[in-house]
Amino acid sequence: MSSRTQTKFIFVTGGVTSSLGKGIISASLGKLLQGRGYSVTIQKFDPYLNIDPGTMNPYEHGECYVTDDGAETDLDLGHYERFLNVPTSQANNVTTGRVYNNVITKEREGAYLGKTVQVVPHITDEIKRNFYKVAENGDYDIVITEIGGCVGDIEALPFIEAVRQARLELGSQNAMVIHLTLVPYLRAAGELKTKPTQHSVKQLLEAGIQPNILVCRTEHHIPMEMRRKIALFCNVDLNAVIESCDASTIYDVPLLMQKEKLDEIVLMKLSLPAYQEPNLDNWLSFLQKLKNPQGEIRIGLVGKYVELPDAYKSIVEGFVHAGAVNEVKVRLEYIKAEDLDERDVAVKIITELDGLLVAPGFGERGMDGKINACSVAREHNVPFFGICLGMQSAVIAFGRDKVGLSGAHSSEMEEELQYPVIDLMEDQKNLSQMGGTMRLGAYPCELKEGSKAYEAYGSTKISERHRHRYEFNNEYLEQYEKAGMKATGINPKSGLVEIVEIPDHPFYVGAQFHPEYKSTVENPHPLFVAFVKAVKELKNSKGEVVSA
Repeated sequence: MSSRTQTKFIFVTGGVTSSLGKGIISASLGKLLQGRGYSVTIQKFDPYLNIDPGTMNPYEHGECYVTDDGAETDLDLGHYERFLNVPTSQANNVTTGRVYNNVITKEREGAYLGKTVQVVPHITDEIKRNFYKVAENGDYDIVITEIGGCVGDIEALPFIEAVRQARLELGSQNAMVIHLTLVPYLRAAGELKTKPTQHSVKQLLEAGIQPNILVCRTEHHIPMEMRRKIALFCNVDLNAVIESCDASTIYDVPLLMQKEKLDEIVLMKLSLPAYQEPNLDNWLSFLQKLKNPQGEIRIGLVGKYVELPDAYKSIVEGFVHAGAVNEVKVRLEYIKAEDLDERDVAVKIITELDGLLVAPGFGERGMDGKINACSVAREHNVPFFGICLGMQSAVIAFGRDKVGLSGAHSSEMEEELQYPVIDLMEDQKNLSQMGGTMRLGAYPCELKEGSKAYEAYGSTKISERHRHRYEFNNEYLEQYEKAGMKATGINPKSGLVEIVEIPDHPFYVGAQFHPEYKSTVENPHPLFVAFVKAVKELKNSKGEVVSA
């Protein structure tokens, strides 16, 4: 209980519409508070009934992010890590499904001593227990808790009620609510409108919560007169009406929030000292490089879900980080895997690019296109990076083209195979449940000196996050290495092939793990940095670099 009084809690809710950017605002506030010397973590509570997003199609919820401890989580946790440079865990993402599952499990075990199990207090108590869980060890001065969905959603009601109770328990000095809302611009009338914000705050008040701060998303600057109106009608201090204008990049948002003094107001309301001005030197250096590139490269991203860029959010941001390091703008061109099913089409599209990434995924759809892409990149010396299924596609393509295994494929796609060069992992063969049963989380890997991976990392021992069921079949490893594809990263315990390379290619690297999950602003991922560097250098050698 003592850690609860020591740790300050900030609850972030949203109104009017989804996708206003609660995750980015939370991460930006966390970055500013961290820059002032406070230890901060952020957690996300999602109202859906899935235990986690692991079984959800990316079109439903964007990418599924994976933490070191193997949690399949909401993509906002990726923002938290990219901004704060602090790992998250299972405790940082909780869903309605997990809450109800925990309560029902306890009820079956007799934990409630024959009482009627109800939303209040049992569900709300379980939600609050998870609110406080990340602060139990006293590691954090401030915990930011983002509540998914919108105020007024049926699914969100138990979470909002839990926030109300938590504020009473913690006290006004130790807990506060930031409400993110929308001030839309009606083009026909030529006006910003505050009524949606008023209604949103009214719904929050009906639930028993008076927000301390309003963050107003808008396409246009909110004049002071309108801020006064919002403050008056929503019962908040004038300086607590924060403008959040659309930004050219999400990495501008911490600076915009600093300009609005969001962190100062938060510290004041939580009775915390403002130790120092936020130290954002590294952040500003990153932004300087990001906004002033010395050239541009075009990299194709081949995937199944390219209509929704959020399906590859961490990959996209990994390229942003690596581009800044290399002082080039990485222009991603999204290519639907099925569009590459015909080899001549694949050749035409891929040879016009500076580099190619074949993305992760599951299932048979688009697999032929991915395999073609891997072959074309290899044959035409286009720098190539394959992640998870992208690496497996490269292995299949090489087996067919170079090893003489014409029927090479993955047993994920076909059960009866002559050459299952990608096969189901041994510990996956007798599983009956889909959710949370893959090889998940961080595992060690040992790199071979002299390899491109070793050059990138500068070390022989690394740890990377995984999310897969199938692996390189080591029965074929000797044949592959003789034909020119080398296994340069190996799990020291299981012998699992983690990285494959083709040494006599400008850059041809496949990783079974997901490097994108560990790329942050302050620690861009070595493989992304090395890939972008290789693309840039090859383009330079051809005299083709064009100023951005």
